[in-house]
Amino acid sequence: MELAQVRELAKDVVDEVERAVVGKRDSLELVLLGFLADGHVLLEDYPGLAKTLAARSFAEVLSIRFARIQFTPDLMPSDVTGSSIWNQLDGDFEFRPGPIFTNLLLGDEINRAPPKTQAALLEAMQERQVTIEGTTHRLKPPFLVIATQNPIEYEGTYPLPEAQLDRFLLRTAFGYPDREAEVDVLSRRIDRESDEVELRPVVDRETLLAMQLAVERVHVAESIREYCVDVVVATRASQSSAVGASPRGSLALLKLARCRAALEGRDYVLPDDVKSVAAPALAHRLVLRPELWVQRVSGEDVVRDVLDTVPTPRAEDIGLRAGP
Repeated sequence: MELAQVRELAKDVVDEVERAVVGKRDSLELVLLGFLADGHVLLEDYPGLAKTLAARSFAEVLSIRFARIQFTPDLMPSDVTGSSIWNQLDGDFEFRPGPIFTNLLLGDEINRAPPKTQAALLEAMQERQVTIEGTTHRLKPPFLVIATQNPIEYEGTYPLPEAQLDRFLLRTAFGYPDREAEVDVLSRRIDRESDEVELRPVVDRETLLAMQLAVERVHVAESIREYCVDVVVATRASQSSAVGASPRGSLALLKLARCRAALEGRDYVLPDDVKSVAAPALAHRLVLRPELWVQRVSGEDVVRDVLDTVPTPRAEDIGLRAGP
């Protein structure tokens, strides 16, 4: 698949999903970037802002298998991965796969499940496999997790450990729509005379895999690679960070910047591509100093400060001529 085709298909996918999730194109593009980079996405936002709707809409438009798990305090690991059940007819144990055996898994309110159940996702998210009773079961590609959590209700929740947060390629939020977009939501609901939005499939599983493969051909100059590393290293040296981003953060920057370049119709990465995805890729990987909580300093603030201080590669350093 050519990169020009990736750009057109990605535009069509976002256009179709935006029929359901109105006025949040930038956030929808970020989610699609995560999928094109074969990564997992964390949506952290207030209730009622279309997090679940976005996940279901992407599954419909991408024509991939979809499963949803509502995380609750009594959810067991076997409810996620599946378990072996005694089959009386065969006189042997039979493996019954859980909802994790899908292409796009929605973990709704993931921070409401206890750590043991959250840990059931770790192997699957990183290794794309599940091991049960000594037997390893491979997950058919693509395997993508889109998880949601509510940032304001902490009663009865179990905060995600840093090891699991680090496995999400990016974190983003939709936020409240502006007045015009919210009026548009009401108008569309009146016009279609139904709560459900019928979306058409734009690509299928094989096409999505081909798009992921095509992105691998986007060129990344040596200076851009060094820039990605410099940004990540700066998060570790920041006075605001107790723990900075890991090398997995550098890889996230690289992969997302490549996808951003492809969506812009380019076969090479610019510093602006890196800057546009830096906060979603790195902010959730930072552990800030405790005293900054009172000052309401966020990981996004630290990343923005880092981008202001790390020197940006010059055009000639990335093989581009300055000027016309």
